[in-house]
Amino acid sequence: MTPVLVINSGSSSLKYQLIDMHSTSTLASGLVERIGTAVGVASHTVYASPADGPAPTFLDATRSRELPIADHTAGFQVMLDAFASDGPSLADHAPIAVGHRVVHGGARFFEPTLITPPVETDIDELSVLAPLHNPANLAGVVAAKKAFPDVPHVAVFDTAYHQTLPPAAYTYAIDREVAASHRIRRYGFHGTSHKFVAEAAAAFLGRPLAELKQIVFHLGNGASVTAVDGGRSVETSMGFTPLEGLVMGTRSGDVDPAMLLHLARRGGMSIDELDDLLNKRSGLLGLAGSNDLRDIQAGIERGDESARLAFDVYVHRLRAYAGAYLAQLGGADVISFTAGVGENAPLVRAAALQTLGFAGVHLDPGRNESRERGIRVISTDASTVTVLVVPTDEELEIARQTLAVART
Repeated sequence: MTPVLVINSGSSSLKYQLIDMHSTSTLASGLVERIGTAVGVASHTVYASPADGPAPTFLDATRSRELPIADHTAGFQVMLDAFASDGPSLADHAPIAVGHRVVHGGARFFEPTLITPPVETDIDELSVLAPLHNPANLAGVVAAKKAFPDVPHVAVFDTAYHQTLPPAAYTYAIDREVAASHRIRRYGFHGTSHKFVAEAAAAFLGRPLAELKQIVFHLGNGASVTAVDGGRSVETSMGFTPLEGLVMGTRSGDVDPAMLLHLARRGGMSIDELDDLLNKRSGLLGLAGSNDLRDIQAGIERGDESARLAFDVYVHRLRAYAGAYLAQLGGADVISFTAGVGENAPLVRAAALQTLGFAGVHLDPGRNESRERGIRVISTDASTVTVLVVPTDEELEIARQTLAVART
């Protein structure tokens, strides 16, 4: 086996997976949450070994427990205790490397990077661009190094995949000295997922990645779309922060910036109140009272007009970006849907592509409605653009990139 431990450290949570890279099978996964509170929650799941079948299967129901978790170092100890008590044994499956999801790499990091003290300093300094994410990511790095001091630790940046954006795509039309002084530009996010999906689509179709023009919709509670030309990100919807672009669960996506000036001047709203409005009280939640698309669909079935409007606004934005990216690419060979909504909401996929017949996009209703799992075609045989559902696996992509760095 070639075990790699993947860590996704949030401000009050720690997600992890131990992946055997020889078989690309998950050996165990877990979530430690409510870190820093009096009562934290930890869950740990062990999967069948690769010898037991072609895909992992649950050995037991997920084991959960409640206990105080003071900080990320304590959270890592909870994880180690779970491996010791429930398996697999880290003595027998010791990770050869640890991969860390880091949200913001700025313009400095364009590839997975071995974490050294100077890199830790850079991640900390970039917290000014991602104050909710990078400090938590770095806390995970520090705790993981204490737990696993003798193996390489690798940072895989959400922004790295989008470092191939051309200047015309990443430059905002504001005073260039102001932009340079404050490092304001489009960075893009969800890069690990977009990279995984674009490469998985090419492999599934048996076509060279370099020959394909692709549009990838990552639709979850957070959502983004990327235009991929020959494997390179050339346009993406998220920008300086993950707030820009598509309508999301609680985020507004694109708005007129003058609206914020109006709300500050006439509505008396502070910077923090505006931040809270756009990031936590907008999107589907702001329009319909729920950030869960299943609730929106149920509301539509009940005749709820706010639910209908929320869905229509959501889809309107998807179509707008699809059309724009078709224009930027000069047409597309593949359109893929991934993440929670993208993989599980046929109504959204159908509505998003409904008007794109002119561009050779034709969805097969039966294929689109199928409950089949895994990567699959949902377009008609006559469609000149292949439409796919591609389950994303960001942890596996992080593990792959981590292993590549660890072996150099």
